[in-house]
Amino acid sequence: MQPPATNSYPAVGAGYQPYGSYGSSDVAPQPNQEQGQQSPGHGGYYPPGFTPAGASAFGGPPAVPGSGGTTEHGRPKRARNGLLMTALIAALIGGGVGGGIVAAADNNNGNSVNTRLKITNSTGAPTAQLNGTVGAAAAKIRPSVVTINVTSSQASGTGSGVIIRQDGYILTNDHVVAVGSSTGSTTGSGGATGTVQVTLSDGRTAGAKIVGRDTSDDLAVIKVDGLNDLTAATFAKSSSLSVGQAVVAVGAPLGLSDTVTSGIVSNLARPVRAGDNDQAVFEAVQTDAAINPGNSGGPLVDLNGSVVGINAAIASDQSGGGLQIPGQPQQQAGNIGIGFAIPADEASRIASELIATGKATHAVLGVSVGGDTTASRSVAGVALKSVNAGGVAAKAGLQVGDIVTAIDGQQVTSSDALIAAVRNHAPGQQVKVDYTRGGKANSVTVTLGSSDS
Repeated sequence: MQPPATNSYPAVGAGYQPYGSYGSSDVAPQPNQEQGQQSPGHGGYYPPGFTPAGASAFGGPPAVPGSGGTTEHGRPKRARNGLLMTALIAALIGGGVGGGIVAAADNNNGNSVNTRLKITNSTGAPTAQLNGTVGAAAAKIRPSVVTINVTSSQASGTGSGVIIRQDGYILTNDHVVAVGSSTGSTTGSGGATGTVQVTLSDGRTAGAKIVGRDTSDDLAVIKVDGLNDLTAATFAKSSSLSVGQAVVAVGAPLGLSDTVTSGIVSNLARPVRAGDNDQAVFEAVQTDAAINPGNSGGPLVDLNGSVVGINAAIASDQSGGGLQIPGQPQQQAGNIGIGFAIPADEASRIASELIATGKATHAVLGVSVGGDTTASRSVAGVALKSVNAGGVAAKAGLQVGDIVTAIDGQQVTSSDALIAAVRNHAPGQQVKVDYTRGGKANSVTVTLGSSDS
């Protein structure tokens, strides 16, 4: 899914701030936790224009930014609660594509993993296979939506998830379950023990274990055992989406399970930074459907009831004014009509890999960039600060000082936009990289490399 090459997506304005997710309102802040922070895992994302200064290694370890604003200045918040984490510029890695109908998820490189996810092959604008109403779409997806309650000795919180296989596999955000346990166990980071409990739409509850986590895409798969009669959701192709299309969000905002909201697709490729350490960067589906803390990990669906995105972040009015929810801190202002979801293609590919191997792979370009803006340059783009020797960019002829202006026709004007554009592809996929060198426009085809989460 790539918007027209002429489109450029400006930064979210400075009037917005990061947003955390919902946590139990009767849980007091833990030691060393500021009043007003929710748990688990408080954070947000850097919209374009708010990228911290300092180098960012793409394809190598993330660099800690030297400056660039706090969570109170200019970054939308993700829709859940937790501990405030320092923002990082992560490795340049990318998500992918949907696969064949019902069974397989293709990685854009000729290989497939049979994980039995339901993925439609339709690439055109959706037709109303139901009755074209919000109510019909909600009725279709609601049996596949769950509420996730996570507790540990340090924190607790509530999020959402979507059933992706009838035998108990559930997709959610990594930041929803991060406090509950490490991969494959019930031991959380820092030695804290925790539990993950799932409540189904029919009221049944069950404990869950974490199958795999991917901080780079803010996605995780959990599994409830002993249940084989669940209703799995179907993923739509990201290419089926269009700006202005009606969409529906279902989840547990503010702990209110089985909540349905509706709106439209506002943008198809908004660079967004989210996750517990702000490591996840993706080309988000932006929507004005009401998304609030607790919606994280739940589905955004089209009017066919097919998943077009996994809700992950929202923008919030920096003033924190307006209606306040009892028990919620002042900074936890609610929805203002700017929400962000991880695209279906990327989410389904990562989910398939997490189920199959417990980890995910990501595309890498093999360069590092700075956190500066393009305002002082005559060419809008992202300058390469280094090119990894022997990496895919170096093999394609890219050099230090080149200014990358577009990836496969998607204009990039910030470090995060470049990260997101690369992560929107799968390892091994060929992409066209437009760049300028010495004031002259050039383009080159690069076969993206791979890294593990």
